Amino acid sequence: MKIACKAVLFDLGGVLIDIDYMATEKAFEKLGVADFKDRYTQFAQNEVFDRFECGKISQQHFINLLLPETKMGTSPNQVAAAWNAMIGDFPIQKLALLKNLKQAKVPLFLLSNTNELHFTEVERSLKKHTQDHLNSFFEQVFLSHQIGKRKPHPDTFKWTCRQMGFDPREVLFIDDSPQHIEGAKAAGLQTFYYQVAQDFYEIFS
Repeated sequence: MKIACKAVLFDLGGVLIDIDYMATEKAFEKLGVADFKDRYTQFAQNEVFDRFECGKISQQHFINLLLPETKMGTSPNQVAAAWNAMIGDFPIQKLALLKNLKQAKVPLFLLSNTNELHFTEVERSLKKHTQDHLNSFFEQVFLSHQIGKRKPHPDTFKWTCRQMGFDPREVLFIDDSPQHIEGAKAAGLQTFYYQVAQDFYEIFS
């Protein structure tokens, strides 16, 4: 598969940085939240997480909403650590790919459903490999908690493409969540459903 587009729009978690949803589920189970998987997964989540990802509540408010669900004696820092447990590492090969694409003048953009706590942890993970901030790899970075919009809503993709300055049909969107791929297709974008890393790298070979 070769690129037949004018710009590439990347997802972050699960595409560029490793994510382990089970790590957060297990961390909250240890804190006494037995039904965490009924509240939050890669594919669906309840209103509290939606509001946090759209920047409608602060990280302190978010932690305070979860704290009563945990066992007695749990601290706010433990809740934050459990929430961040899913954030993994940036594979060096992917950072190298972004640098090479940027040097080749391919317009790169990022659209991520994320929140204050996770993004701070993402930047911390990136610092293991480079002093660059994440936004230095892209023309523009669109984070749900900053733009107040989330995937998979087609309107989110249409709005993002307008900000990018490209027709949706000119944009290749790469994501590892099928519901986000479907939302992007509905908005008219080209899509690549990330499942196997080798197939991902072959797009740019």
